[in-house]
Amino acid sequence: MKQLMLGNAAAARGLWEAGCCVVSSYPGTPSTEITEEAAKYDEIYAEWAPNEKVAMETAFGASLAGKRSFCGMKHVGLNVAADPLFTVSYTGVNAGMVIAVADDAGMHSSQNEQDSRHYARSAKIPMLEPSDSAEALAFAKKAYELSEQFDVPVFLKMCTRIAHSQSIVDTGERVEAPAKPYVKTISKYVMTPANAIKRHPVVEERTRKLVEFAETTDLNRIENGPDHKIGIITSSTSYQYVKEVCGDKVPILKLGMIWPLPEKKIVDFARSVETLVVVEELDGFIETHVRELGLSCKGKEAFPLLGEFSQNLIAEKLGMEKHEGKALDEALPGRPPVMCAGCPHRGLFYTLAKNKCTVLGDIGCYTLGAAPPLNAIEMTLCMGASVSATHGFNKALGKESEGRTVAVIGDSTFMHSGMTGLANIAYNQSNSTVIIVDNSITGMTGHQQNPTTGYNIKGDPAGKIDLESLVRAMGIRRVRVVDPYNLAECDAAVKEELAAEEPSVIISRRPCALLKYVKHKAPLKTDPQKCIGCKSCMRIGCPAISMKDGKARVDDTLCVGCGICTQLCPKDAFESTGKEE
Repeated sequence: MKQLMLGNAAAARGLWEAGCCVVSSYPGTPSTEITEEAAKYDEIYAEWAPNEKVAMETAFGASLAGKRSFCGMKHVGLNVAADPLFTVSYTGVNAGMVIAVADDAGMHSSQNEQDSRHYARSAKIPMLEPSDSAEALAFAKKAYELSEQFDVPVFLKMCTRIAHSQSIVDTGERVEAPAKPYVKTISKYVMTPANAIKRHPVVEERTRKLVEFAETTDLNRIENGPDHKIGIITSSTSYQYVKEVCGDKVPILKLGMIWPLPEKKIVDFARSVETLVVVEELDGFIETHVRELGLSCKGKEAFPLLGEFSQNLIAEKLGMEKHEGKALDEALPGRPPVMCAGCPHRGLFYTLAKNKCTVLGDIGCYTLGAAPPLNAIEMTLCMGASVSATHGFNKALGKESEGRTVAVIGDSTFMHSGMTGLANIAYNQSNSTVIIVDNSITGMTGHQQNPTTGYNIKGDPAGKIDLESLVRAMGIRRVRVVDPYNLAECDAAVKEELAAEEPSVIISRRPCALLKYVKHKAPLKTDPQKCIGCKSCMRIGCPAISMKDGKARVDDTLCVGCGICTQLCPKDAFESTGKEE
């Protein structure tokens, strides 16, 4: 049946049709919806794991047991899972195992523009790269076939545009793959040096066979064109842009299997055209392979290493006609992301900024605490780095920093990779203050559950980790919980814990304002007679508050009545509208 499907939904459909039984992932834009959609199929056991390493190891365990499995993550999540990744390449699999990794060219929601194709090459694991939703479905199914045929996990590489765009797919039925019996094989699955050294030649031979497969598979296809002055090698989103610009005018080698790459096929294609052009986003991955074959080509000297491509960029670089649209009369103002009205993180960051704290931040909604007017966060590196970096910062500077430096990390991120950093603080005894901002959900990626919420991916009751008990069990004696809507309480907690001569943890706890079960107070309004236009309320950067005619004004369609602004106003100009939710 033909359906219009999101790329990620189509990939999930492919998992289901291929008979996948176990899915374990950690949410990360733009990969999240694959797992969310897979969880809707009753035949698939799906879960959110604490982090990507755990997810990959869980998927491997299911594969080892004989059931087809899957784990999904974004590009930086693959860094976290790299440890098991490189060794599972040596062990191989039992039942098929597919690893989805979604890159984010343009950094729409990421801290770098990492190109995951390098992982496929380094780990010697095949990678398929769809260019639309139909291929996302088909390639997911094909990945299981290749996984079992070549005894290897297989990458399914998505990117923001393919993951989050829609196109027509032709859905099929689920085909249950027969369970593969688990057979105890120490020489294959126990990667001690003596066994691993024997597996390495197996990996190299497998790569050779995969290169042979790449030469003939219809995953890599040549689309001929009448004008052989140029020929284009491309893949993924770039293929779609090339087709829109060039149509059927020039020959195109469309690569769906991005690693290992064919050799003879590329050489033969190059010989059929006068000028060879490689069009690919981010690094010159295909281009490097082409040059290693001794071929000359045009690539990154023409096409940028940075950001996403577009039809117009492709047309410009190829010297073809642009797709001209109607220009706006004036430039639109920028609209950077901001914390929502009523966000529980806002009061905490206001307190930290007011106390002139050095704030080492982490990955999540609260990263927006670095934006004006709060300007609170001074460092964001990767998941969990706030805690570890604060320890190192304080060990380096001692008393100079201990009384003013804090780490800020979310509840989900703490479970992901903050615990080991806190264990380091407790074990090596730096006088560090860690603030866990517990908003009862994984917020930035779209409200996924995590081990501290008490619910699983389907919303059913699940094991719940008590943060206070966990932190104390890790050796932290000073643990306190504050309400970030209460500025006085936050201020006292920050001052007291920074002054303490031992490690401490503050848990700033209030549910995300966007959660459906959260009941808000009536929105506020201002009394223009009391408001003196001092703009004290503007210091928190709430999108519900603006200035008009020199007076503060509240948008009651956004305001949730959190009351933080009332605590800042020197004239008590804010009052309730009385209109409860």
